[in-house]
Amino acid sequence: MAIAKAERLMNLALCLLGTRRPLSKRELRESIEAYVEAGSDDSFNRMFERDKDDLRELGLVIETVENLDGEVGYLARRDSNRLPPITLDAEEAAALGLAAKVWQQARLAGAASGALQKLRAAGLPEDVDPYGAHGALEPRIPVHEAAFEPLMLACRDRRPVVFEYRKATAARPEPRHVEPWALECWRGHWYLAGWDRDRGAERVFRLSRITGKVRSRGGRFTAEVPDVVTVRETVASWAGETADRSALIRLRTDAGYPLRAKATAVRELGDGWDELEIPYGHGLDAWLVEFGPDVVVLEPAELRADVVDRLRAVAKG
Repeated sequence: MAIAKAERLMNLALCLLGTRRPLSKRELRESIEAYVEAGSDDSFNRMFERDKDDLRELGLVIETVENLDGEVGYLARRDSNRLPPITLDAEEAAALGLAAKVWQQARLAGAASGALQKLRAAGLPEDVDPYGAHGALEPRIPVHEAAFEPLMLACRDRRPVVFEYRKATAARPEPRHVEPWALECWRGHWYLAGWDRDRGAERVFRLSRITGKVRSRGGRFTAEVPDVVTVRETVASWAGETADRSALIRLRTDAGYPLRAKATAVRELGDGWDELEIPYGHGLDAWLVEFGPDVVVLEPAELRADVVDRLRAVAKG
């Protein structure tokens, strides 16, 4: 079965690379034996769509062209599928090998393994361990959110998506229509940056707050994708990382370890409470709400008022 599929993919790639004009699905079916033997049009269509997606996943640039009669054709231009020679020294190849081995998730493991094989061909010696002097340290990027994979593919393919999103201050999720730009991991959490169509502005979403399935939508992006997407900087500013002031809070003993890690001063109050001084910047109120009854804001007054307002909004639902 694997050999038959590999042969079918190779024949399809050769047809698309060898043509000077777009070939219709009908012409491709007549040119490839496996497609001729397909039992029905539905069976052929499913097989062709899978094969086309597999070739694109392997890196083949396949263009879809519509002629004057409205018939859709496919071709892979040679100039779009030709890369200049890649030369890597041992250090560059080892660095790329280390980056490829970071990904351990099921969906990405195959792609990373294939990338390592290509790196071997490009100059990474067989006896070079990509981990090198890192010893027992093995880098990994954990991905537990089900939304990661569909969002990663949507970012790659520039496809709009819709999903249900629950804000920290909301009792129920609400639909968000987003043009996804980039995914980035910060402080152990994954975030998506993109254009929120409903709000007409750039937004950053924490993947752990996405509920249900991520569904793709047709059409193109309506907003220009920036050259640089500052996910970490945006999230850091919301979390108070760019703070120029301090806030004083009470925190239950043995609770709120992320807050304790940020504290510039800690004082034991007794009776199960500690007093912490933490950096105060934009978005700190939303972060403090997540700790619920374990946190009491002492000062400044405006931060305390913001936290109380958010808690009341959650209580009202």
